[in-house]
Amino acid sequence: MSIFDNSRLTNETFKLDIDRMRRGWYSDKYFENIGRMLTSLAAEQYYYSGSHHNLPPEVSPEKIAVGDIEVEMQWFTRRLGNTVVVGVDKALEMLRHCTGYWDGDTFVDTSDRLEVWAVQDGTIVTSDGNPLNVEPVMKVRGRYRDFALLETPTLGVLTRSSRVATNVYETLMAARGKEVLFFPARFDLHEVQPADGYAYNIAIKRFNLDFSHEMGSFVSTDAQGDWWGGAGGGTVAHAAIASFLGDTAEVMMQFARILPAHIPRIALVDFSNDSVRDTLRVLEVMFAKYRELNDSGNEAEAAKYVLYGVRLDTSGSVRDVSVEPLGDPALDLGVNPRLVFNVRHALDSASENWDIPNVWKEAAHAYCRNVKIVVSGGFHPEKIRRFERLEVPVDIYAVGSWLFNNNGGTVTDFTADVVRVKVHGEWVDMAKVGRRPLDNPNLERVW
Repeated sequence: MSIFDNSRLTNETFKLDIDRMRRGWYSDKYFENIGRMLTSLAAEQYYYSGSHHNLPPEVSPEKIAVGDIEVEMQWFTRRLGNTVVVGVDKALEMLRHCTGYWDGDTFVDTSDRLEVWAVQDGTIVTSDGNPLNVEPVMKVRGRYRDFALLETPTLGVLTRSSRVATNVYETLMAARGKEVLFFPARFDLHEVQPADGYAYNIAIKRFNLDFSHEMGSFVSTDAQGDWWGGAGGGTVAHAAIASFLGDTAEVMMQFARILPAHIPRIALVDFSNDSVRDTLRVLEVMFAKYRELNDSGNEAEAAKYVLYGVRLDTSGSVRDVSVEPLGDPALDLGVNPRLVFNVRHALDSASENWDIPNVWKEAAHAYCRNVKIVVSGGFHPEKIRRFERLEVPVDIYAVGSWLFNNNGGTVTDFTADVVRVKVHGEWVDMAKVGRRPLDNPNLERVW
């Protein structure tokens, strides 16, 4: 699956649309045109007959069968700095199952004639932006017309998956090891969820490896966990609170009563724009039930009423009533540092006002202090870094659409270039200006 287990995913996981991919359904049309042209030239037994080749002086242009030309192609990204590479395994399966040509209605598989090198998913490559200094993540040698159609889909999966993984990794860096929930499913087509969730999981593993953490992966849909055995998690939505007439505390009581205890109880407390008040309401009724069940000896049922966390999701156009206005939107609106501090203070001091037996006071204090604060709504690395610099008491960041960001420094677009051709049995450099054959010590022979 990755560098973390030294194995690779196969098409049993990806379930490629092999027949249509072989026919170019997912390929830019010019690759199909090139393939048709080279196939026709091969049938004609055409030899290069031009006058302006780029061959070295010592290499003869005579008797070069262009239709069957073998090439060396390399895949790479120029994203500045480090890129967490994901999508390699799927790109390899495209090559393995779709390299070849059609003989009438029969597809002739020639993938075994390729020489293929690739890094593992989870590898980090580094670039200064100059394509002359990149680190290729895949290298293939073989007859070009047999795999020309696959440039488009292989680049596509590498670009998207590596972008998501690298954006997640940078978010984890900003959060300084705090948990980051993967919440972007609603911002793109559902078909991409398995690949995106896999990229997120690889980024988590890479961060854990680099910084000696043991952070878990938290996705919001089952599809996001499909490729690596994860499962979606979550608690309540604003729609659920509306269904309970705006009563957040009652939502959480019924959620706790009905859902199994292993699902974390995280209350969404911004529905009425009074996050402190609704936090305290939820906290008090859930602790009361927790105490009642423990006092009656029903510890298993009591565990269902442990409040794991509260989530702040105040809209960026709204000021929570607990936040005194300062006239600065960055300080007043949405989920801002002052709101988080207000909620944390309310949680930590809540039990001081409860009328409970002395024997329960210490446990009540611990119950309240153990409640985590989750923040969501417009979070990205820059905002997270600001929260961390201010030591805002956030425990978990939920990040959505930014993880798909593809602008400026987050552009992770991959490209592929032919850099050598095989002429008279020898490999000859044949890259366009601004490119050259490159190596990467992490490339390993695949087949």
